[in-house]
This record gives sequence, structure tokens and C-alpha cells, in this order.
Amino acid sequence: MIQTLYLGRVDYREGLRLQAEISALVAEGRAQNVLLLLEHPPVLTLGRNADRNNILASAELLAQRSVAVHEINRGGDVTYHGPGQLVGYPIFDLRTLRTPSGNRMGPVDFVRGMEEALIRLCDGFGVRAGRIRGLTGVWCPVDGSLLVDSEGKERKIAAIGIHVARGITSHGFAFNIKTDLRDFDLIIPCGIADHAVTSLEQEVGGSMDLPSLAAIADQTARSFGQVFGEQVLAVESLEALCAQAESAQPQFPAEDTPMQVPAEVERLMGCVERPSRA
Repeated sequence: MIQTLYLGRVDYREGLRLQAEISALVAEGRAQNVLLLLEHPPVLTLGRNADRNNILASAELLAQRSVAVHEINRGGDVTYHGPGQLVGYPIFDLRTLRTPSGNRMGPVDFVRGMEEALIRLCDGFGVRAGRIRGLTGVWCPVDGSLLVDSEGKERKIAAIGIHVARGITSHGFAFNIKTDLRDFDLIIPCGIADHAVTSLEQEVGGSMDLPSLAAIADQTARSFGQVFGEQVLAVESLEALCAQAESAQPQFPAEDTPMQVPAEVERLMGCVERPSRA
């Protein structure tokens, strides 16, 4: 089961607090896997392995434009959140998920699943998107070319960076819908200087009127359910989610997290907390 909740515009600091609160509920088995969908005011976030030199704007300019800056524990470099962008925070217990082959889902598998869900979302709007080898995220190709090797021409439509602690994911994705792409001039997005960013609005051009952010959030949740093979249940409000969790009996899953994080996970994510046993 994936419980999904669209929150509208939420301050970034409040978004961090909500993730911590819901992560604890999921870890205790009081809540199902939860997909928070929302929008942030303008903010720059720096992942664990971020280079502050990838912020191109001065502190004075950021203050003038009311752009906050946060250092956080997800993987990846610097990214931008702002109006017109759908942000998703999947707070999932990886121990409840399986790959298509039936194996236990790991962090890298989970990221690939997120990419697939967003690729399918793009396809629903007639926008071709895919992956670039060695780069996390979702990209739109040039001239219909397959995204096998990057040539610096593909455009990033969705950024992804997660954190995993004791099997529970947090942080997630930022999908540009009607985002003002000029705001990305404040940074080198994800530290990748030779690729541009794009948005769903730019890719569809004048071919269609895009639905509201809330409607696209609903489509996104359904896409996640399809990819991860889970039923999706929309929750009416945050209060309803918390009330349901308070009445639930805690269920502690078996302690079977590996003692060491696979090297590929650390290389790709730069964000997975080494598990420990009490």
C-alpha cells in the first residue's frame, strides 16, 4: 500500500520536519509507505557531496530574491525547488518492496523505479524521456536519439536524490512542470555544467494545456503505484494520516538490514547511512 498526500505549497523547513515525523511512523510500522507530493517556495538544497561553488549567485542576490539555502542529507549536489515544480518525498520501507524479478529492493533499484515512474508520467503527456548512463534523473533527448551515452545535449526534466536510513527512504524527486527555468541560472544544477534543464511546459510547447499541479500529483501517485506494484490510497489530510498512525499498533520488522552498504550504492547516491545494530 502507498498512502499519498498532496500538500500544496509547503515551506522547505516544514517539509524536512514532516519527513522526519512520517519516517518514524513508517519505521515503527504505524504507517504504510507514504508518498508526499508538494511544492516549495524558492530554495536551494545542497546534498552531502555538494560543492558550494555550484551556487553561482551571491548571498546578497539570493536574499534579494528570497531564495533560502539548506544543507541536507540526501545524495547529489545542489538543486533548486520553486513554484511550478512538483516535489515528491517517498517515505518507503524498502523491506516491503520487491524488484520485478522478486528480489529484495535496494536503494539503487528504488531510484531506478522512481525514474521509471516519472518517465511514464512524461509519456502520458506525449513527452519522450529516459535515462543517461551514469547520471541519475530523468532526461529529454534531442532529435529523438536514444539516451545511451551523454553528449551534453539532453535536458533534465526531473532531479532525484534520496537518503536511506535503516531501510526507510526520504527526500526524493523534483519534477519541473511549469517551473521558471531562469531560476536554474542561480546554480549549476546537480553540478552538471554541460546539460540544460527543461520543464513539462517547455517540452509540450503549445500542444496542450497542462492540468493543475494537484492533478499531475494524482497522476504521479498512480504511476508510482504501477511501477512499484502497490495499491495507491489518497489520504484526505495530514491530520487524517497522523490520526490513523496513532491508532495503529506498532509492527517492528525483522532486523535484516545488511551490516555494510554496497559500494555501488555509495558511489551513485553518496547518501546512504551505514546501518547499525543496537
